[in-house]
Amino acid sequence: MFKILQKTFTTGIVTAPYPDAAPPIGEQFRGRPEFDFAAWRDARPAAEVCPTGAIAVHDREDSRQVTVDYGRCIFCGQCAECSRDGAVRITRDFELAARDRRSLVLTAEYALGPDGAQQYVKTTGAPEGGVDSAGEEVRRAIRSVLGRSLAIREVDAGSCNGCELEIIALNNPVHDIERLGIHFVASPRHADMLLVTGPVTRNMELALRKTYAATPDPKVVAAVGACGTSGGIFGRNYACLGGVDQVVPVDVYVPGCPPRSQALLHGILLAIGRLGEKRAR
Repeated sequence: MFKILQKTFTTGIVTAPYPDAAPPIGEQFRGRPEFDFAAWRDARPAAEVCPTGAIAVHDREDSRQVTVDYGRCIFCGQCAECSRDGAVRITRDFELAARDRRSLVLTAEYALGPDGAQQYVKTTGAPEGGVDSAGEEVRRAIRSVLGRSLAIREVDAGSCNGCELEIIALNNPVHDIERLGIHFVASPRHADMLLVTGPVTRNMELALRKTYAATPDPKVVAAVGACGTSGGIFGRNYACLGGVDQVVPVDVYVPGCPPRSQALLHGILLAIGRLGEKRAR
């Protein structure tokens, strides 16, 4: 027993400071790709290598429209690797959770020159920003909306389990989500929020609908990962219905493949804000 206590005191506090402070992130971590649309000379190579169609190019006579959908992006980094002009770079930014699916889509307009080179005209759309004073926000929201706790029911609607590993990590000593009054429950009847992963497979469609119906109102739904947001690399096919919003209403989208644990917490903070809005009605 003495050795255990000695080891505990020697190790000290291992819990990450996020969301009160920036979390430690490894140099090799791949976050969202950042696009310098004004410096981008040719988007076609990036669109051709993108495995999920997150980058799309549409040419019309002397104009070109380039669409970047972070909801489809799996952060593979191939778009940056094939961008010789340096217009695409991989960042370590993970705070991409959004309440509006459309805010994850950027559109750039270009004029095409005689040689086929694209000349930047304008950009529309922008992802929602990060959380300011997120730690205080979550505490205030939990106190005013739910008293002192938020109950989450996780639903795997057909994922590869990558997102599940990050969700499980929320409960470890490093992230310790329960320090914020947030905990996971076994039954949707005890939940305030559903955390749904994976593209919704046809075999899980009914189960997801029943889980949603069993969760008491008011409730919020967070679609986790590229698959939960848009269908990801699986898309829509004979076995998959696509993103979670094809089956049940979604309040918060958390992009990534998989989104790291802090990104999930960022999405949960947004979900709490939405839950407060619903209870106020």
